[in-house]
Parts: sequence; C-alpha cells; structure tokens
Amino acid sequence: MASERLIKRRIKSAGNIAKITKAMQMMAASKMKKAQNLALSGRPYAQKIAEMVSTFVAKIDADKHALLKINEKGKTLIVLISTNKGLCGGFNANLTRSIVKWFKEEDLKNFVFVTMGKRGENFLVRNQRTLIADFSDNLPYSKHIGSVTKYIVDGYIKGEFKEVYLVYNNFISALQQDPTNKKILPMSEFNLSGNEADKTKPLEFIVEPKIETILDSLLINYLENQVRDAIMESAASEHSARMIAMKNATDNALELMDLLTLEYNKARQEKITYEIAEIVTARLAVE
Repeated sequence: MASERLIKRRIKSAGNIAKITKAMQMMAASKMKKAQNLALSGRPYAQKIAEMVSTFVAKIDADKHALLKINEKGKTLIVLISTNKGLCGGFNANLTRSIVKWFKEEDLKNFVFVTMGKRGENFLVRNQRTLIADFSDNLPYSKHIGSVTKYIVDGYIKGEFKEVYLVYNNFISALQQDPTNKKILPMSEFNLSGNEADKTKPLEFIVEPKIETILDSLLINYLENQVRDAIMESAASEHSARMIAMKNATDNALELMDLLTLEYNKARQEKITYEIAEIVTARLAVE
C-alpha cells in the first residue's frame, strides 16, 4: 500500500512539473515571437548603415579619424552577451565553450571582458578572467546600448583597446542558435587600406557639409547599431532555446507520468492477485 501511495505522489509531482514547464514554454514562445520580429526587422537597417559607412570610409584617410585608426597597443576587449536566467538548455554553455575554441588560452589571460548577463559573468569569474564592467542589471539589455557603446568608444580612442569583439548567440531559427564572434573595432572590414580606386570613384549622392563631419556621428551610430543587433539576436536566441528546453521538459514529464501510471497499475494488479490467492488458499485450507 505504501508503494502505491508513493507512486501516486510521484505521478502527481510529474503532472505538476508538466504544467509548470508547459506554461513556461508558452511564455517563452510568446516572447520569442516578439524578439524574433525585432531581430529580423533590424537586419536591413544594419546592412544599409554598414554599406554607407563602408562607402564613406573608402573616401578619406583612415588615420584622420580616431575610430578608424589601428591601435598598435592596448588589450583585446570582448563584450559577452549571455543571459541572467537559466532553464534554456545549453545556450550559455555552448557560448562559453566557443570562446575557448575561438581564442587561445594564453591570449584569453590578457583579454578584458564586458558582460551583459549574469551567466557570462559567473563563467568569467569562475575561470579567473579579467572582468572590467558588467551591464547585467536593469533588463532589457537594450537600456545599456548607449553606455556600452560609449565605454567601447572612449577606451578605443584612448588606446586602451586594440580590438573589440561582440560575442553572442546569433538567431538562425527556433531550433538553431549559433555562437558568434564579430569584430567591430578596428573597422578593417571597411577597406581601410585606402584603395585609390575607391577614393577617386565619385559618389552617387551629394554629401554635406563633408564626409569627415558626417562620419563623426555616423561611426558612433554604426557601433551602437552593432551592439543593438547583437542584443536583439541574443534575446531571440535565448527565448527560442528556453522554449525548446521547456518543451523537452514537458515531454519528459508526461513520459514519466505514463511510465509511473503503468507501474502503478502493475502494483495494483499484483495486490489484487495476491488477495485472490490468499482467499483461494484459505478456502482450500477450510475444506
């Protein structure tokens, strides 16, 4: 009897877990849809502003702008975007493992980190990395875009950083989120070598007052957009990963309920069979 009561309690517990994980799955699905729309809607703007910066940068001498020059000294900065909460499968573990895979161990000892997400912060502290700033409080992370960008720009202009990377999970689909590292400084992807053909090729539009003046604000806007894009991609990836993790948890809880119900029925059948056997044995004994 005690065994039956124990199995019934386990069935009830599994049912309660299934209800909780199902509710969390639905919440994550709702948030994922909104975050996915934000991430996808921002991609065309990110592409266009990158094209504009690339066009303007090719027309000027890179050494004349503080954000276009290449710093020979300084440390490599990694902006790590993770999550504050868990229950999202291997989302954060895959990201932190990728950092070790992308960069050499001896290099990581000299890197400095800025984090958005307590999970990333805990990983860095646990592995004794150099954490210089954390922007994990006051969700959503988009509130910190201006502060993070200013921190990056000021450090690069002062020569404290020679490279800046964004490390985050890129949203591919609800079932796939790829760990990504993107170098945003120095802007070597914008052909800073000074190709003469690009410098002399006329623009298809008029620039006023002049390219250098526009770049002062455009480059800041570009970097802000890079940080914003990484945050939006990470948010969509987080909710997708949590939705899938909660779906798997719900399926496992329901499967466990089925197995426990089968075990409970077997226990009841054994008890009934045992009682019938006792009755038959007693009757035979009386006869």
